[in-house]
Formats: sequence, structure tokens, C-alpha cells
Amino acid sequence: MTDDLTIIVPVFNEEESLLSFFTEMDKFLKITPLATKVLFVNDGSSDGSLDIIRKKCSISSDYQVISLDRNYGLSSAVKAGIDHCTTSLVGYIDADLQTDPADFMSYFPYFPEFDMVNGIRAKRQDSLVKRISSKLGNGYRRLMIDDGIKDTCCPLKIMKTEFALRIPFFHGMHRFIPALIQLEGGKVKQLPISHYPRRAGTSKYHLWNRLVGPFFDTLAFRWMRNRYIRYSVIDSIS
Repeated sequence: MTDDLTIIVPVFNEEESLLSFFTEMDKFLKITPLATKVLFVNDGSSDGSLDIIRKKCSISSDYQVISLDRNYGLSSAVKAGIDHCTTSLVGYIDADLQTDPADFMSYFPYFPEFDMVNGIRAKRQDSLVKRISSKLGNGYRRLMIDDGIKDTCCPLKIMKTEFALRIPFFHGMHRFIPALIQLEGGKVKQLPISHYPRRAGTSKYHLWNRLVGPFFDTLAFRWMRNRYIRYSVIDSIS
């Protein structure tokens, strides 16, 4: 393989999870066949997360961090990470360890045939409320935009950076990354992955941002997709 990889890790008040996260990510870094670096995006954390990340970066060149001036939300943090990516592939994982970095290994064989690999959390280890709200949200999204993506918000993704840099960004964008890659003509592969209960810390999501927010975001995405400009040049003379 000639690709290299940046894994974006958005962080907002995850001090209780970070040490365990480092342990699991270090295991992955030892076995990955790609030259890989981990880019934390500190999204305005008000706890000790940034200090913990800075300490890790000071002792390991595999880790880097950029820090936003305030809390902007997950979509902005992902965009900031993509904007600072210099590798051919860019990945994404949450710091809560509900997904395992080792599952990235199963993604690599699908490049370069596919432009993105997205996980499917087949056996969700979430609360009943979260599972029901996610099921309703995914069902509504599939009904409205019919993109064929089973788990659009799965926090374990890898995509070609050239596609990631082209997709349009907006608040709530993180819910539609596979569909946005498809909008750019990209091919998306879906793979089942492991999923675990949250080990520490608290979820940043509640009923409003699991159901009401995505309802309006889906309408906005559908409006944009129907008006999205696409063209192909077949000849040019200069």
C-alpha cells in the first residue's frame, strides 16, 4: 500500500475516556500497514481533555492536536480535521471507545476500489432510548433520501481525502457524510463492526439532537441534493 492515513478524533470533554483511548489506539498504530497519525480536534473542551492530549502529543509523534477557540459542534470539528489533513486517506473515530480502532484494519482492502468505507454497528450497545431514537432517525433519513446507507452516523469511517475535501459542509453534516461522498460520485462500502457500551464520561446527545435536529437537517440535505451542481467536461481547447 502507498496510502497514508490521518485519523480525526473530535473531543469535547472526554477526559475520563482519553487514557483508555490512547491504550487502544496505540495497539492499532503498532499493527496498521499504513503510515498513520492521529489528529485530535479539541472542540472547546472545558475539562482537562486538552491538557491530557497535549501531554500525549509531547511524548508520541504519532499524535497531533488542533484546538478550536470554543465549542462549535461535531460537524465543525470533523471539518477542521479534514481541512488540516495532508494524507491520502482520512478516518474518523470518537474518543468514547464505543468503537474499536482495530476494526479499521478490515477497511484497508477496499481502497482504492471504494472512495469511502463506513461501519455498521450491527449489535448496538447503547441505552434503549438511544437505540430507538437512532432507529427512528435512520429510518426517516433513508425514507427521505434513499441513499442505501444503513448506519450513517457510525463513528468509524475512512474516506479518500480528495473526496472529503470536496463535500459541502454545514451544521449537521456529520450525519450525511456517506451520502455526501455519493453526491460527489464516490463509491461507499459498508462493513459490520464491533460496538461497545460507553466506558466512561457521558454522551453529548439527547432527544433534541437525535431526532428533532436530524429531521430538519434531512430536509436541508434533500433540498441541497436536488439542486446540487454536477457536470463533466468532455472536451477542452486552449
